[in-house]
Amino acid sequence: MHIQTAAVQTLRHHEHGAVVPPIHLASTFELDPGSEDGSYAYQRGANPTRAQLEAVLATLDGAAHGFAFASGMAATAAALSTLEVGDEVILPASVYGGTYRFVDLVLPGRGITGKFVDDLDALTDEDFTPATRAIFMETPANPTLRITDLRRLTELAHSHGAIVIVDNTFMTPVLQRPLELGADVVVQSATKYLAGHSDLLAGAITTNDESLAEAYALAQKAQGGVLSPGDSFRLIQGIKTLPLRLERQQANAVAIVDHLRAHHDIAQVWYPGSHSEDEARIHAGQATGTGAVLSFELAPALDRVAFLRALRYPGYAVSLGGVESLICRPATMTHEAMTPQARENAGISDELLRLSVGIEDVADLLEDLDQALAAAR
Repeated sequence: MHIQTAAVQTLRHHEHGAVVPPIHLASTFELDPGSEDGSYAYQRGANPTRAQLEAVLATLDGAAHGFAFASGMAATAAALSTLEVGDEVILPASVYGGTYRFVDLVLPGRGITGKFVDDLDALTDEDFTPATRAIFMETPANPTLRITDLRRLTELAHSHGAIVIVDNTFMTPVLQRPLELGADVVVQSATKYLAGHSDLLAGAITTNDESLAEAYALAQKAQGGVLSPGDSFRLIQGIKTLPLRLERQQANAVAIVDHLRAHHDIAQVWYPGSHSEDEARIHAGQATGTGAVLSFELAPALDRVAFLRALRYPGYAVSLGGVESLICRPATMTHEAMTPQARENAGISDELLRLSVGIEDVADLLEDLDQALAAAR
C-alpha cells in the first residue's frame, strides 16, 4: 500500500461492520480459569485499541513491531532503556531539549554516559569505544534543521556493534523512512504530526529487531507509560489525514522560506539542507521533502518581542506539527534545559525562532509575517 492508503486502510473489518475501530476502555479483562491465558488481561500490559494503533504505526514505518507510549519522551526513554551500567550513547549537540534533559540528568544516575558531539557526520572509528552501545539522532535536527547522513552513520555504528535510534518526528514516515535506510529503531513524538491537532500526548517506537521489540514490550509493561485507549483511538483517527495535512503544511513552509530568504528584515533562515550543499544532497537522498518546520533570526535592528506580539496567526507556543501554525523561541522554551554553553555548541542562539507551519492559507501567513516585521522595525 502507498502510505495514504495505509494510513486509512490498515484497520478493517471491525465488529458489527463499524468503519472505525471501537474504544476498549476496560482496565481489566476476564480470563478462562482453566488456562488463565489470553491476549488481554490488564490494560497496562495490552489493550485492543492500543494494539490496533500499534499495528498502524508499524505499517506506516514498514516495521514488524510498533509500540505506543503516553508521550514522546516516554517513547524516547523506553528506546534508551536497553542501555546498561557502563554503556555510552552518542547524540548530536543539537537535539530536542527534552531528550537532552533525560540524557544529561537521568542517565548518569543509571551509570550511563551521554556523549554530545557537534557533528554526527564527522564521527569516525576513533569516536567509538567498547562502551558505545547506541547512536541517537535527529535528522533534521531540532531546531537547527541540520542533516545527518543516515546510511553512513548506520554502517559506522553497526561496524562497532552499536544500534541506531532515529527520532523521525519532523519528517514522519511520509517523508523519511529510517528503518529502510538501516536504522534499528524509530521514535516519534506522535503528539506532533501523527496526531496533528495539538490535543493529545503520545509517543511511538517501531523496530524490526525481535530482541529490541521484546525489551520495548517489557518497558511498556514494567514502566507503565502506555497510551490510554481513548488517546489511542484519537491518534488512529488523526493518522488518517497525516499525508494530506503534511502535504499542505510543507507547501506552505516552502513558500514562507522563499519569502523570508528574500526579506531584508531577516538575517538568516534555516531549513533542511540549507546549511551546505552536502547536507542538501544528503537530505535529498534520504527524504522526499523538507517538512514544515523552519527556523530564522530577525535582522539585528528589529525588536523580537514586538514581532512576536504583532503576529496574529502563529501562536507563541511550544510544540509543532498541528494544523495551526506555532512559533517559539527555543532558547527559553523547547531547549531551556540546556546550559548556555550547550545551546551555543548546538547552534541555538538566543535570537533563533522556530516556526511550525500549519494548513492555513499561505497568503494570510505571509501577510501576517510582513505586518509583524513592520511592527518590529
